[in-house]
Amino acid sequence: MSDRAPCAIAIAGVAGRMGQALLRAALDDPAGFQIAGATERPGSLTLGRDVGELVGRPRIGVTATPSVEQAAAHAAVWVDFTTPQALSDALARLDTTPVRALVVGTTGLDTADEAALAEAARRVVVVRSGNFSMGVNVLAGLVRRAARALGPDWDIEILETHHRRKVDAPSGTALLLARAAAEGRGGGALAHEGPGRTGARGEGSIGFAVRRGGGVVGEHEVAFLAEAESVRLTHIAADRGLFARGALAAAHWALGDVPPGLYGMDDVLFGPGAA
Repeated sequence: MSDRAPCAIAIAGVAGRMGQALLRAALDDPAGFQIAGATERPGSLTLGRDVGELVGRPRIGVTATPSVEQAAAHAAVWVDFTTPQALSDALARLDTTPVRALVVGTTGLDTADEAALAEAARRVVVVRSGNFSMGVNVLAGLVRRAARALGPDWDIEILETHHRRKVDAPSGTALLLARAAAEGRGGGALAHEGPGRTGARGEGSIGFAVRRGGGVVGEHEVAFLAEAESVRLTHIAADRGLFARGALAAAHWALGDVPPGLYGMDDVLFGPGAA
């Protein structure tokens, strides 16, 4: 990325697992990225600390702050993988900052959160995805194509596994894959089937199964099931850094010749409207 000016980013929740992964990825590419600011929740022991020290790197002159306005004061892109509440607070405060683009990997958003994100996309570029991995987004394209070819007679089940600390279910990636499947066959209900008597499988529904445990970064399988055969498509993430690198690629893309709007990782990788 040395042929471009460094992209000035502010990282929300910099002490979290994804925050630290984003920080490492940006520090590993100083010609491509400049850490302009970072936030942490009120009361965090990392407040006031130089963020370089959070990941065992030299001091960079940027400290974690609870203030969105302060963290974003010199940033062009806000990168947020925090919580719906923290994202909602940031969206309400970023209008007074120079931020021109948002990269959002926060999952578990409700209808009001989605509406706030859509409203922000009227003013700035918003790249939002349940997963910023290139492999997962290629998988979504394959799922869309398989669902179109196989049709509604094949049942679709999505199995996802994550670490024990993940709080939302199904995962944002599982929902991303489910939407791709539904688009492929022209629509369909998304049914999160839990234990107990669920009744007969609804025609055209897409089911989810969720596992939580250990330190699993992320595993997803999309199974297409017919009476006498099945097709299974799988992605396994072994390093959270791959999501960070994808998010940073989205940050640079968002500062290009892109009008305000709501975009996905498909748009970053393959061009707008290529899904």
